[in-house]
Amino acid sequence: MELPQFKYSPNAYKLNLFEKEEGICSVCNEERKLRYVSSFYSEEELDYICPWCIANGKAATDFDGEFNDYCGIEGVSPDPEDGSSAIPKELLLEITNKTPSYTSWQQEVWLTHCNEPCAFIDYADTKTIAPLMEELQDDIENNGYDPEFIKSHLSKDGSLVGYLFQCLNCGQHRLHVDCD
Repeated sequence: MELPQFKYSPNAYKLNLFEKEEGICSVCNEERKLRYVSSFYSEEELDYICPWCIANGKAATDFDGEFNDYCGIEGVSPDPEDGSSAIPKELLLEITNKTPSYTSWQQEVWLTHCNEPCAFIDYADTKTIAPLMEELQDDIENNGYDPEFIKSHLSKDGSLVGYLFQCLNCGQHRLHVDCD
């Protein structure tokens, strides 16, 4: 069976958001071989979520949960009904209900560009961002951390981690930085 693809997390399977583990999905009750291992915010704790139940939104719907916090999407109001976001609500719900979350130190932040959520591409270190410096300059200078410290200490799995996003419309790269 072909694995579902995630528009806003195209590398989800390469980023260790799923682990090879046989089991019964807590949502669809099917025997599966890939278990989701990142964030799912719900009152009920699920033992096993398969990629299919993320992609079709069944896990979020059936368990009133989110893979990514609605308010963690850049530029979104805490009130989903106020209509102030330039991003269509269905795209925001795609991030919260149908997109695997990336692993982070603090709660995830989902960056946007061109009035749409960006795709999470990879964890980023100084080597990753070096050829993208011009594109990422604004994010590096305006995130609350010293820009020079970011340029010299950013890592994929240390105490100062970079999260690389890319706009699906224009290709612009974006960077979120988080530390423990």
